[in-house]
Amino acid sequence: MRAGIGTLRKRLVIVLFALAAVFLALIGRLAYIQLIQAPWLTEKAEDLWRRNIPVEPKRGVITDRTGEVLAYNGSSPTVVAIPSQIKDKQAAAESLAKTLGVKSQDILSKISKRTLLVYVMPGGRKIDEEKAKAVRNLKLPGIYITEEGKRNYPLETLAAHILGFSGIDNQGLTGLEAWYDSRLRGKAGSISFFANAKGERMPNENDTYTPPVNGQNLKLTIDKEISTFVQREVQNVVANYNPDGVMVIVADPKTGEILAMENYPTFNPSKYKEYPQEVFNRNLTIWKTFEPGSTFKIVTLAAALEEKKVNLNEKFFDPGYYEVAGRRIRCWKAGGHGSETILEVVENSCNPGFMMMGQRLGKEKLFEYIRKFGFGQKTGIDMPGEGNGILFKLNRVGPLELATTSFGQGVSVTPIQQVMAVSAIANGGLLMQPHVAKEWTDPETGNVVETIQPKVQRRVVSEETAKTVRETLESVVAQGTGKNAFREGYRIGGKTGTAQVASPGGGYKSGHYIVSFVGMAPVDDPRLVAYIAVDNPKAGVVFGGTIAAPVIGNILADSLHYLGVPARKNGIPREYKYGDIVPVEVPQVAGLSLEEGQRAMIQNAANLRVETVGSGKYIVAQAPTAGTKVPPGSTLRIYLSDQPVP
Repeated sequence: MRAGIGTLRKRLVIVLFALAAVFLALIGRLAYIQLIQAPWLTEKAEDLWRRNIPVEPKRGVITDRTGEVLAYNGSSPTVVAIPSQIKDKQAAAESLAKTLGVKSQDILSKISKRTLLVYVMPGGRKIDEEKAKAVRNLKLPGIYITEEGKRNYPLETLAAHILGFSGIDNQGLTGLEAWYDSRLRGKAGSISFFANAKGERMPNENDTYTPPVNGQNLKLTIDKEISTFVQREVQNVVANYNPDGVMVIVADPKTGEILAMENYPTFNPSKYKEYPQEVFNRNLTIWKTFEPGSTFKIVTLAAALEEKKVNLNEKFFDPGYYEVAGRRIRCWKAGGHGSETILEVVENSCNPGFMMMGQRLGKEKLFEYIRKFGFGQKTGIDMPGEGNGILFKLNRVGPLELATTSFGQGVSVTPIQQVMAVSAIANGGLLMQPHVAKEWTDPETGNVVETIQPKVQRRVVSEETAKTVRETLESVVAQGTGKNAFREGYRIGGKTGTAQVASPGGGYKSGHYIVSFVGMAPVDDPRLVAYIAVDNPKAGVVFGGTIAAPVIGNILADSLHYLGVPARKNGIPREYKYGDIVPVEVPQVAGLSLEEGQRAMIQNAANLRVETVGSGKYIVAQAPTAGTKVPPGSTLRIYLSDQPVP
């Protein structure tokens, strides 16, 4: 049955309305895409077309506490290539090779890779400005110049293990460069351009430059001048004793700030590839663990005084040994020290006296104090590679282990642990957390972003006990085993250490010792704590008092003088024995005529050599100043002028 005209018309109208609806939907969809989705689609398209050439940020500058630059980034141009944009690769390789002074085949192999972007190596990374200008003048399609940072360490080996170094890709690899990498590195920028699927540059499109965000600048607690004093002393120890290793730390006991930290062997961070990996990867002052020897006796003494197990005036008899669990453990002095006070036990570093203290304390109480002082755990210093040290487990401590621990044998500690433990005595009984970062600043504005505040870990002994221990340690330096650290007017307190090195297979290595000394000054208000350990010195007499003590005496005296700390006149006087070198006092000659000065020196009989600077008949200045005590035969420098001092 055929449909009528009316029916066909209805069907046609329906189809037309359907087509109109579809057409309107398409127009609506097109409008939505063109008007609403256009920014989003454009962004997606641009993401597909965009190619980025990275621009490195400048790594943050590292300075010492006074602003002396220790590490900085120099801007270095680097050649990069977009292989797909280079039509004649052979010609481009030859031109670049001639300009950069390398083989063309090496460059051709790089720019022929099927990749978006390559560094033109060898020869094109971190080049000088002259070569960069020459490359720009070639105007080669697909060849670009970007900027990379080249890390420089202007003071070479100074504080090398603290700083560490960064690699060619601006990444921190060791030391603080690695520990604070994210803050020092910053955020990379880019040079952007549009390219098609083949990587060919799109015409009539401009490059977009997104600047990098430079890394923050870091000011350290380290003091360059004090570090220089330390470095000088380390070099002297190496020259005189040819040791396997040397570790020195100088700290501010009140804040936990590390003022100097030097090691031997050391390295130059700018040339780290020239050194063995074990040298630059190991910061011995925080990594190396060893038996401390007698410097550890400070902890035993502090615990015994705090618990009132001893007092400095009571008597003790040392027959030359102490019997423990059926064994005789001998004193370092053959025949012993005989009758002595507890003060003299400390002055003489008498092992039997300290074993007695350990026995009175008991293992639970002694090890409680050892842990309170921070041993057996990391100090939390802001550097990688810190060691824990090793302590006996309490259930394995018998009478013999208790006795040896009390004088520093059988336990294993790090230099930084010892420095912070003695700092707790120096500051009145508070264990501080050590740190080397002092302040972060914005590289653009110079504004301070963060200041690192001192952090108290806990109280370990009372102020009274700490004061008593400090005064006892001053007596050790003035009248005991630490005499070689004595410096007139500086009130140095300290303790010697001589420890045989344990063998991995058990027992001890014959003839292998680590000698050490830890000191603080001035004892009445300590500004500095300094520690040195010398591993395996090759010397006739291997004792901490003869090798290590003079080093700390020099470091503390020079550092306190540099810091402007006035000399003290109320310290314990040095006790001199037959054979000791007695210092002489420098006479007052500045302000006198040359004739009067010569007469004064003759009358003084100070046995000083005189060196004149300038000419004239009046002495206008002198060095050292009057009243300074120096070894006999030292040089007195006098400055002459034709005019008297006004």
